[in-house]
Amino acid sequence: MLLAVLSLALATSATVQERNPLNPCFIEFYNADFTTAIACFERELKSKSGDPRAYNHVAEAILYKQLFIHGALESELVSSTNPFLRTPKIKVPPAIASRFKQLIKKSLSLSQAELKENPRDVSALYALGVAHGLSANYKFLIDKDWTGALHDAKADQNANEKILDIDPNFVDAHLVTGLYQYLIGSLPFYMRTLGFLGGFGAGNRQQGIREIEEVSRKGILDPYGADMLLCVIFRREHEPQKALPILKTLAAHFPRNYLFLFEEVEMYSDLGKKQAALHVLDQIETLRRQNAPGYGRVPLAKVAYLRANLLFWYNDLGQALTSLKTATNMNNDLDRRTRTMAWLRLGQVYDLKGDRQQAVQAYHEAMRTEPHSAAAAQAKGYISNPYRREHGKADANQVN
Repeated sequence: MLLAVLSLALATSATVQERNPLNPCFIEFYNADFTTAIACFERELKSKSGDPRAYNHVAEAILYKQLFIHGALESELVSSTNPFLRTPKIKVPPAIASRFKQLIKKSLSLSQAELKENPRDVSALYALGVAHGLSANYKFLIDKDWTGALHDAKADQNANEKILDIDPNFVDAHLVTGLYQYLIGSLPFYMRTLGFLGGFGAGNRQQGIREIEEVSRKGILDPYGADMLLCVIFRREHEPQKALPILKTLAAHFPRNYLFLFEEVEMYSDLGKKQAALHVLDQIETLRRQNAPGYGRVPLAKVAYLRANLLFWYNDLGQALTSLKTATNMNNDLDRRTRTMAWLRLGQVYDLKGDRQQAVQAYHEAMRTEPHSAAAAQAKGYISNPYRREHGKADANQVN
């Protein structure tokens, strides 16, 4: 979860031994109720109109709501080799885009004014870094403005490095410095050697992970953000066994966020524990039927897709086909990315079952749904060359 965590500013407090209760607005945020979180942060902003952090909070919730709507908050997006470089542009309503940019502009202005008065104000530096980080996320994931995103990302990194120069014990600053170490270290070699990321250095994945783990253990402002980022990273690093305990703890803290159970399904699948993954899917369906808090929002089509995807990995093609038909018959209940993947998987299943005509039709649907995605590109290839599974589960999981 939280592919886009480049920087989070949480109005929380915690000790090394035990984390204290969250600000109520962030309880809604981490329970993925972004509409309620936005309203809560907007109320706070009215009483803190001179605080740059208040503007960051609203902007953050607005951004994450858009990412949530478009299915961009799941670790599948980063479990293969740098697919975050190929994710299609997200369309955001103009009024929402304008509001986000106004909030960031105001936060930057207020932070810079505070720093003009005191250049060593770590709180202002942290708010400045958060605003740049959120702007980098927006430009990278939504505007696809690579140059602008890199400029903001570097400003974010600089702010947090200054914090650590002033106060080496400001642990939370390591969330950003560690993340950039990891991200830059994960990029293709040619990008790191051709000056594409000038000023960032070479990056170091393992150092980045260690820094983020430190925030998870000792962070005051953002330990939960560190936890969720670690889950994404551990899946990308093919270490789901490290992510599962963190996910279970997060699910206990934020029981209305069904994405944590979705992630458990993926982690168990990666571990080869099919029955454990199916058990979690059954649990999700039970909570949905019971209308448990938060689970009334779970699209049945999404659960059907997750079940089908799991069964596809394990070559249970008959049941996978049934679930994929359920998912694609309820297209309107799926985000665009999941719809594309459902059609791609359906085509692959039909190819494996020898029904070429149905397979081609499904591939065309995938291409129509999200034309510029990696999944659509694969679907186009399978129209010319039928899908054949040659490497078992790993082959089946080549697009996530």
